[in-house]
Order: sequence, then C-alpha cells, then structure tokens
Amino acid sequence: MSEFQFGMRHPTIDTAAEPDEADVDEEEQDPPLVPVDEANLDAVLEETNVLEVLDQLDRELIALQPVKTRIREIAALLLIDKLRRDVGLASERPSLHMSFTGNPGTGKTTVAMKMAQILHRLRYIEEARVVACTRDDLVGQYVGHTAPKTKEVLRRAYGGVLFIDEAYYLYRPENERDYGQEAIEILLQVMEAEREKLVVIFAGYKDRMDDFFRSNPGLSSRVAHHIDFPDYSIEELMQIAHLMLEQQNYTFAPGTEDAFRAYLDRRVKRPRFAHGRSVRNALDRARLRQANRLFTEHHGVISREELMTLTPDDFLKSSVFAEDRIPEEDDEPLGVV
Repeated sequence: MSEFQFGMRHPTIDTAAEPDEADVDEEEQDPPLVPVDEANLDAVLEETNVLEVLDQLDRELIALQPVKTRIREIAALLLIDKLRRDVGLASERPSLHMSFTGNPGTGKTTVAMKMAQILHRLRYIEEARVVACTRDDLVGQYVGHTAPKTKEVLRRAYGGVLFIDEAYYLYRPENERDYGQEAIEILLQVMEAEREKLVVIFAGYKDRMDDFFRSNPGLSSRVAHHIDFPDYSIEELMQIAHLMLEQQNYTFAPGTEDAFRAYLDRRVKRPRFAHGRSVRNALDRARLRQANRLFTEHHGVISREELMTLTPDDFLKSSVFAEDRIPEEDDEPLGVV
C-alpha cells in the first residue's frame, strides 16, 4: 500500500544556496539558546486554562471517578512535558490514541469532547473538534469504495479527534468479502505517520473491544490509553436526572422522585438500557406527557410553577409499568434534547 496522504496543505521547504563566508555577519546570527533552570506551572495553567475544562468535567459528569482521574493524569503528563520543553529537556510527544470502553450512555462521547478541548489548549491538536463515525462511514460496499470513504473521514478529522464508535464492527473475519480490514490498514498507517496531527479514539463494549484489539495487535500497540467507563448506579442516575432537570428549568412535584426511581428500577432491567441517554429520553417523554396534560386540562392562564413541574403520573404512565405494552418504547428518542 502506498503511503497515505491527507491531501492537506503541508509546508514546503525551499533549499537556498549557501552564502559565501564573507556574507555572514557573526553579530547578526541568532544567539545560542541558554537553558533555564525552572519552569512556571502556574503561568502555563493560566495560559492554557486547562483546569477550566477539568472542572467542567467534574461538574457536568456524575460519578465516573476512575475516568476523571485518568483524564487528569493524561492532562498532567502533557503539562509536565510542556514544562520540560520550556527548560530544554527532551520531551518526545507521547502517543495519544485512546480506547474508551463501556456500555451506551456512560459518557464516552462527552469525555472525548473534553479531551479534545484539553489537547487543543495544550497545542497537541489544531482544533477542539471531534469527528464521530461508525463502520458505515469508513467501509465501502464494493472493491475500491473503502479507501476513499476512509480517507474522506480522516480528512475531516485532520487537526482534531476522530471518534470511532462500535469500532469492533470494522473487523469481520467471518466474511471473506468484507472490506473492513482495508479501513483498519489505512487507520494503522495514519495513526503512526500522522500521530502529531490526529488523535483517534476507539469506543465500544469492553468485551468486544478486547476481542477487537486481540485480533488486531497493530492497533493495540498504537493505543496508549485504555479507559473503562463503569455503569451508573440508580443513585447516580437520579443525580443525572436532577442535573438535567436543573439545566432545563424543570422540577419534581412531591412524590415524583419516588415515581422516577421506581421507573429506573424497572427500566435498567429492560432491553436497550443506555444509562444517561435513557435518563434523558425518559425525561423527554415525561415532558411530553406534562405538555399534553397541561394542554388538555387548562384553557386559560398556566402558572410558571405548573410549566416547570413534573408529576408522578408523568412517569407512571410509562410503558415500563405495564407488561402488555412495548417494553422498549421509553428508550426511543423523541428528537428533543
């Protein structure tokens, strides 16, 4: 395979003729760099404002303490590497490709966006941008289709972070005519040759991602950071719900919190449960029921408090409380975020 080219602008270097010795003015030459003995961490923190992103991560993501700790460790490594460069010490750019494993709705995409902000502020990528894709965006249906598709996605992600969700679907050894391996080979080459210009994050279920990396040791050797996202407990899901309600100016009427907890107790046992995403979808449906209730019951002025308040019935009418209804109904997104 020929060397992959992004097709982006690269600086050109013109070779100039060497000047005669008489043309060189020693006084005009740049003075040699003098090593310094100390670096100012506070100044770098103020310049990059990385702590702001880490604080946002703490505020906006409930629980996930092991994930937050790992992100802080990566940020600390990059900060110290910057200080090492400032004092003239060797500081090779670390491998920044990552693997995020965990169940749906556990915050992987959100953390990827925060990671992009950190990398951008520390000047490891050009833009705080995440391009998300799946197998369908990378793999073609016929010979000669995969390479252009994969390269187009890489072109869009160039200078930022490429987030590949359910990455294990790229590898389908049971199908001899599958073109996923071609996409993997292009990714391998880019992850090594363009590592200073692109960070790739693979994401998916932990067991399937483990099998994926075992089957593709070349990918595994290029991924330096493997971060597992644990499931949320019921109490943590309740905290997520309260955070979402606060952001959207809603509140629970008396008894509604118990109704929503009962909803979660049932919903976590149903198919297609997706943690934070399922909480958001449940609140969206409760808002739909509330809107329908207010529209039906009122024919005049509606108070601000009524517009803000979700009642127990807004959740108890969910299909999870009735065995004869479609169990997955309440996990279908409404298109309302």
